[in-house]
Amino acid sequence: MSVGIYDRYVLPRIVEFFISNPTVEGRRRELLRDVSGQALEIGCGTGLNIPWYTDRVRHVTVTDRNTEMLFRAGRRGAVSPVRITLCAADAERLPFHDASFDSVVSTWTLCSIADVDRGLNEIYRVLKPWGTFHFLDHGLSPDPGVRLLQKVLKPLFLLCGGGCRPDRDIQSLLESHGFAFRSLKTLYLEGMARTAGYLYTGVAEKPGSGTTERHRCDGEKQRSSLQERMG
Repeated sequence: MSVGIYDRYVLPRIVEFFISNPTVEGRRRELLRDVSGQALEIGCGTGLNIPWYTDRVRHVTVTDRNTEMLFRAGRRGAVSPVRITLCAADAERLPFHDASFDSVVSTWTLCSIADVDRGLNEIYRVLKPWGTFHFLDHGLSPDPGVRLLQKVLKPLFLLCGGGCRPDRDIQSLLESHGFAFRSLKTLYLEGMARTAGYLYTGVAEKPGSGTTERHRCDGEKQRSSLQERMG
């Protein structure tokens, strides 16, 4: 997958600068300690999660559409005690069979998937029944003033942040795609501007067959619902 000059040389450095501080690293460590089995990471970026996978994981397939980011992730994977496989792939078109993974990981990625509905459908598809989705992302703030700023600044985020959309309602998106929460925390991240620092983090589960009805929303209905919530 070809990438432009900005995505190749500038974006990886911006990503590392903003989401590799000690506070964020602590959140990564907390999130990833319960990942187990055959795992998939979407939007791995430069591989900042790789050092935090534990021996509960048998194998991690890390994906990113940005080949320069994936190359950098490979450097971290080369020294990891966990077996790491690199795969250039878009989250909207994952090249894996249905029910392939015990765990899927996404950190700072759901905000930047262009067609997030399709991306979540893909995550759901490749997870095994009762598989877990471990997520850490920023999104829509509950505070009206911050929401307004998120809307105003979204074009800048899109331009400079690799397609980042800071005003996505992560909780509603996961619920509408059939995931059941095992845990969910929302908070402002210390040391980060509130427009970019309202976090959604936790673990969601793909219900087993026959236990919970799987919700599938039409793409237009999904977007309309989120727009109403965002005011």
